[in-house]
Amino acid sequence: MQLASEQRTKLDNSDDALFYDYPRFVTHVDDRFIQQLTELYRQRLQPNTRILDLMSSWVSHLPEDMEFSHVEGHGLNAEELARNPRLNHYFVQNLNQQQVLPFADQSFDAVLNTVSVQYLQYPEAVFAEIHRILKVGGITIISFSNRMFYQKAIQAWRDTEESDRTKLVFKYFASVPKGFSRPELVANVRPSSPLLAMFGMGSSDPFYAVVATRCELEN
Repeated sequence: MQLASEQRTKLDNSDDALFYDYPRFVTHVDDRFIQQLTELYRQRLQPNTRILDLMSSWVSHLPEDMEFSHVEGHGLNAEELARNPRLNHYFVQNLNQQQVLPFADQSFDAVLNTVSVQYLQYPEAVFAEIHRILKVGGITIISFSNRMFYQKAIQAWRDTEESDRTKLVFKYFASVPKGFSRPELVANVRPSSPLLAMFGMGSSDPFYAVVATRCELEN
């Protein structure tokens, strides 16, 4: 799968580094989403392993009761990353300009991406890099909701219905030939209630996560 050139376009074509230059110390999803994500991490991640939090910020939503041997953070705002208490180290890199990650092959046991996959203009190249740096059997968890900086999301994401965006992430994994296991969808989408919405209780952010592992090496 290769996106067409127009599918990679953004409404705001300015340098992403400028857009993210000012730190945003907020969470971009609600508490219910965060709770579900943390629980998924608790179920799927292993303690004392090496984690890469790709396109991270000042929080990683990792379970507080789990310790890892190393958590590497990546993002576009150094001030946000420096505030993140779970990171052992971090680096700043614009993946829409440079997709190659500064790590050796099979460096990590898990790669996480939280509510940011919609901003990747070259997801095929980034997922190829995720595959390269993952250990065999290593896990990737891509989570997202229906929120976004609309002007910075690529056209392929903006023009796709919410329920079909999981299929787009499936295609990103499939763009790496024989690279990943069949992706698994973990979703929890509660329909909103007009009556409860009157009291500010009627809806919550839908939760989607696509999970896959790196396949065994071929002989």
